[in-house]
Amino acid sequence: MKSKKLKKLSALVLAGAVTGTMAALMPSSVLAAVDVSNDFESNVEGWTGRGGVEVIEVSDESAHGGSSAMCVSGREKSWNGPQFRIDEICEPNVEYTVNAWAKSEWYSTLSLSMEYTDSAGDRHYSNLKSVQGDQWTEFSDVKVSFTDEVTNVYIYFECSDASCKIYVDDFSIKDAPIIPIQEDIPSLKDVYKNYFKIGTAIGPPNLSSPSFMNLFEKHFSGSVTLGNEMKPDYVLDQRATLAYMEENSGDDTNPQVSFEASKKMLEYCSKNNIPVRGHTLVWHSQTPDWFFKEGFSNDGDWVSKEKMIQRMENYIKNVMETLEKEYPDLDIYAWDVVNEAWLDDGKPRTAGSNNVTNGNSAWVQVFGDNSFIEYAFKFARQYAPKDCKLYYNDYNEYIDGKTNAIIEMATDLKEKGLIDGIGMQSHLDVSFPSASQYKKALEKFAATGLDIQITELDVTTSDTSEAGLEKQAQYYSDIFDAIVEYKDNISAVVLWGVTDDQSWRAAKLPLLFDSKFQAKPAFYAIVDDIPDAPAVTTTETSETTEESSEITEESSVTEETTVSETEESTDNTTDLPIETVESTSGSGTGTATLLGDVTCDGGIDVRDVTLLNQYIVKMADLSEDALANADVIADGTVDLKDLGQLKKYLIKVIDKF
Repeated sequence: MKSKKLKKLSALVLAGAVTGTMAALMPSSVLAAVDVSNDFESNVEGWTGRGGVEVIEVSDESAHGGSSAMCVSGREKSWNGPQFRIDEICEPNVEYTVNAWAKSEWYSTLSLSMEYTDSAGDRHYSNLKSVQGDQWTEFSDVKVSFTDEVTNVYIYFECSDASCKIYVDDFSIKDAPIIPIQEDIPSLKDVYKNYFKIGTAIGPPNLSSPSFMNLFEKHFSGSVTLGNEMKPDYVLDQRATLAYMEENSGDDTNPQVSFEASKKMLEYCSKNNIPVRGHTLVWHSQTPDWFFKEGFSNDGDWVSKEKMIQRMENYIKNVMETLEKEYPDLDIYAWDVVNEAWLDDGKPRTAGSNNVTNGNSAWVQVFGDNSFIEYAFKFARQYAPKDCKLYYNDYNEYIDGKTNAIIEMATDLKEKGLIDGIGMQSHLDVSFPSASQYKKALEKFAATGLDIQITELDVTTSDTSEAGLEKQAQYYSDIFDAIVEYKDNISAVVLWGVTDDQSWRAAKLPLLFDSKFQAKPAFYAIVDDIPDAPAVTTTETSETTEESSEITEESSVTEETTVSETEESTDNTTDLPIETVESTSGSGTGTATLLGDVTCDGGIDVRDVTLLNQYIVKMADLSEDALANADVIADGTVDLKDLGQLKKYLIKVIDKF
């Protein structure tokens, strides 16, 4: 029997509890924990150049730890840099954390990013974290995950200055720990349920984090906005569009669409009856230039206004019809039809490509002005589901010039029966705008008689000390006071993210929960003293939270263990004495054969944790016998308390249920 060494986490993170469609996600064997690291003292194994021109080598020119680091020279473009493929060592639908120290040769912006290829063959990129400077900077616990339909998944470093070297040291990627959320605090969506929906922006990768999804479902499941995956650059399918044109006698007025990038998230929302805000149809940003060019070519001439009207109609029609066909049970209750068309002074954007000059609008380039807005609402009204509300959405909406332009436009569209509401993005800072200025904008928008939705709320603070977070809390409280005052005019409040580390403005901690899924002072500031709020039911005590913290600490401990190849498939399985317990979960007809054996395969291992977490976040169903086995605390229900006990058993905090 050949012996083999492997890294084994002595906690729940033994591959984490995965999320997504269970048939696709449940492994046929126990998932191995991932724990890959390199201090670059002797090799740069696994790292390759993104541009094919980079020189990647161990160098003693600069190091964070030890005497050497990985040095990347010979870069010619900003995106050139070192990349590390993770889909060959990591499992899909599982969350991991990346840690590294990095620096650029001189002052510039250094970023850790991620790339993957979708099932249609298109590549996608996302920034995970960016820093500025020329000193060694830590990229700490950066969360990464990917879904099972993508390939060629890389994490990589890039630098805004194409001519400088990049140094990386003390790199690691490991399974992310599962951190219990606070169950003994009010549910934000329940606190405000008599007033308006409470929602947030998330994306398919978040489905891989049990902690994240538990937090989302407790507080924000009143509404979901996909942060990126329903924007034009994700939805418009150039390959399919060119194929359609070739098959239809050169018809270049019918852009094709695909919702492959948002598939997992839309399936989740559909299955769990979570309302979705569509974001966004018409926008100057994150829209490919080929959409506006002759022959749908990247470098073609701009099309005429008349042809663009045809393209816009077919694009919006295809979006609505595709969603109805592929997700008939999905509740898309609102669409941001047009996004960010006005400048702060109330004028249209400058004509041109946003992909060439940031802020320019290809819509204005083709139409000559903002007259495209009315066409967009006309087609959205024609093709959207009858009960779907249509919104104009913008930021800096509290600045007078833009406020007035929005009101004038919206009033005209309202008279024509084309618009239902105004979306106030509400990307705020503790220093601007003042709560009174924000309230003034609310008052003006409410006076139009249109519905208002707060669509992308976050509040940055440069002072991240305890005092700074208290100031942020007071500001959040003042803003929510204004929102509650106009509750009769507001149907939804959407936070632009759940935890600070996942925010697009992460450095300034803009959200209600921190990177450890714990509520910040801002959260408590907006759940206290809410008039007519429903009674809050809490489930856990501080004692339970304390126990959970102990588990989290143990989760970070690793141990080296030697097992034989034959033992690997059974090493995590432990038999318990069979105790028959009738469960009142489900129909109450199940019989427990082995407490903790959620998969009903005769043993207890990480797959049982995976499946139980899936059940709790409503991504999987359990048989009656599985429910009986899952009710390890024998209280007649299957919930997070059972999951917590199962975790404790696996990491040997307890030895029986």
